[in-house]
Amino acid sequence: MAHSPPLFDVGSVTHAGRVRERNEDSCLVRTDVGLWAVADGMGGHEAGDLASGIVVQSLDAIGAPDSAADLLEQCETRLFSANQQILALSRARQGAIVGTTTAVLLVRDDHYACIWAGDSRVYLINRDGIIQVSHDHSELEELIAGGTVSREEVQDWPNNAITRAVGVVADPEFEVVTGPAEPDDVFVICSDGLTRHVQDDEIQKYAATRTAQAACDDMLALALDRGGLDNVTIVIVRLLAPRATETTRTPLDREPRA
Repeated sequence: MAHSPPLFDVGSVTHAGRVRERNEDSCLVRTDVGLWAVADGMGGHEAGDLASGIVVQSLDAIGAPDSAADLLEQCETRLFSANQQILALSRARQGAIVGTTTAVLLVRDDHYACIWAGDSRVYLINRDGIIQVSHDHSELEELIAGGTVSREEVQDWPNNAITRAVGVVADPEFEVVTGPAEPDDVFVICSDGLTRHVQDDEIQKYAATRTAQAACDDMLALALDRGGLDNVTIVIVRLLAPRATETTRTPLDREPRA
């Protein structure tokens, strides 16, 4: 059976913010294969922008997939390849720590897959509200999951180091979540430069009520108005109902003769 690609409304934006001198975020829009990604180079480390760029360039080499499983397999292969390239960059820089978070959304055959490492996020907005599909790979999330502290207690935590990234260890750990994808579902992929300033309910309001590009632009403006303390990158993907391709008869159509 031939693959019938879904339709999408897609928007993207990336910005250095108001404080950082350079933008270490990168994003990728490959609507033709059903792949979108955000990578956030590790702030404070050398060549974070190169690391996030390597991830995006590697993912951009993905070819037309034969199936959803093939798309996911290609994505994982390219991420592991990017990891090796970043490790080589680190060795060339006398062992300097270089790395990047990565959050990737794949959509094909009425299903989605989210694959990530670090604290860049993927949200799903549907009739049930807003759901954070990914969960942060960070020290704070581990403390919360272990019951050491509550989420309310860490609102103003001074440091939140990530615990997984691409390019830091030889055998990186990626997490994968899959689920059904339906028309009117909206996915938001973003770096923590957005979630540092914009709350989940605000993300839902903007993404659900505007076109994808307008929502990206308006949320960026909001993050900048609130300080823009980090690089900000947003990709929004809205699934649209497929157009009818079946020929329909009208009352003026003649019945075929016997």
